[in-house]
Amino acid sequence: TKISFAQILFLLGIFSLKSSPKITNVARLGQVSQSSKYGNAKPENAIDGNRASNFNQGSCACTNNNLNPWWRLDLLKTYKINTVTITNRQDCCPERINGAEIRIGNSLNDNGNANPRCAVISSIAAGASQTFACNGMEGRYINIVIPGRTEYLTLCEVESYMWESLPVNLFPCHLFSDVL
Repeated sequence: TKISFAQILFLLGIFSLKSSPKITNVARLGQVSQSSKYGNAKPENAIDGNRASNFNQGSCACTNNNLNPWWRLDLLKTYKINTVTITNRQDCCPERINGAEIRIGNSLNDNGNANPRCAVISSIAAGASQTFACNGMEGRYINIVIPGRTEYLTLCEVESYMWESLPVNLFPCHLFSDVL
């Protein structure tokens, strides 16, 4: 079986591509809101690209002590989210995040807190970042909510990653029809 010069060039181009998919933190592209704001701890602090976890460094978002406190990221369009990484507060109260839920979907019912659940956070060590697998869940909104209790919700960074795959039409079969 012969392979044409065009087919060889095509294959060389394919094999020169990086073997791993492009990974994008889509959280930085979105807009955020939360159920309330404690002091200057605005919701944007959680997507500023800074994992600083000492509250006084000014890079954490925090709600007031509310029933069912929530934080929401609006990605402005629907994405397939593979992972969500959360950085917890270091200087105080790391147990406050225990029991929080990560929810992903396209609905704003109950402020987005009724969307399908990706994960329940059992605990995150003080100052640590933990990644939760969401396996390509689709949604425009990513919510973090502490359901069923009155609590402060503090998030020092939220990152949401999607893997961009190669386009379907990257492998034009007509180039190989005489080989196949």
